[in-house]
Amino acid sequence: MWTATTGAGTRRAPVVILHGGPGLWDDYEVLAGMLDDLTVVHRFDQRGCGRSDPSATQTMARLARDIDELRAYFGHSRIVVIGHSFGATLALKYAAAYADRVAGVVYLAGVGVGDWRTPYYAERARRMTPEQSARLEELSGRTELSGRPRSSAEETEFRALSWFTDHADRERAMTWAYASAVVDLPINFAANSALGAEINGWSAEEVKALAAAVRAPITFVHGEHDPRPSSAVRELAEAAPNHTFELIPDAGHSPWLEQPELVRDVLRAAVE
Repeated sequence: MWTATTGAGTRRAPVVILHGGPGLWDDYEVLAGMLDDLTVVHRFDQRGCGRSDPSATQTMARLARDIDELRAYFGHSRIVVIGHSFGATLALKYAAAYADRVAGVVYLAGVGVGDWRTPYYAERARRMTPEQSARLEELSGRTELSGRPRSSAEETEFRALSWFTDHADRERAMTWAYASAVVDLPINFAANSALGAEINGWSAEEVKALAAAVRAPITFVHGEHDPRPSSAVRELAEAAPNHTFELIPDAGHSPWLEQPELVRDVLRAAVE
């Protein structure tokens, strides 16, 4: 697995950041920089993703075990896991399965429980022009299986159109989306499909049971204008016996871009 480590060990628990997707890669150097003066921060690309070696094994249990094997490899008895988007769900899975090895959890811009998709897709559509929506639909159909795969430029455009609606700042949304889209790494669509199917099969009660099983404090962090509704995350948070909920104003799915000082303060409080 590809890993990156910054910071130095202190009396505070070390941090492991879990990227989103599923099927994407670590792009959280900015988040690490908000914490690595306090403690050591580890980042990695999940199996089969980004700069890590290929892997056909894609289950949540295996990914959780990967985290624990990395924890042991890095020599830590307990860690704080910070998971963004899909990584937030993975953080809960890990913290519930390996409770005695977790000092804290940050559930950053996750999806919560219940029907979050209906409001998400409605808001996503509202933030797109008809032309952008039509172009995204066209590019979505351009796959290897269709016989008309996207060119490199079309892949970048496809990613940007898929991601720009996540940001609250409409003037800078496309700029941020293109900055992520031009990364020269392939999306692991097989991992996205397999892991997506697994977690989509979990009931709301099963997800709440994960939160309820975590003994460490959980900090739920959500952007006020993330198209994924904060109400679904609040509902999940209520199932956690030891939690705080932080709604970041004027921010979307990557709130550290739009409100860096607020997010920095929340993250630092979570590891102190």
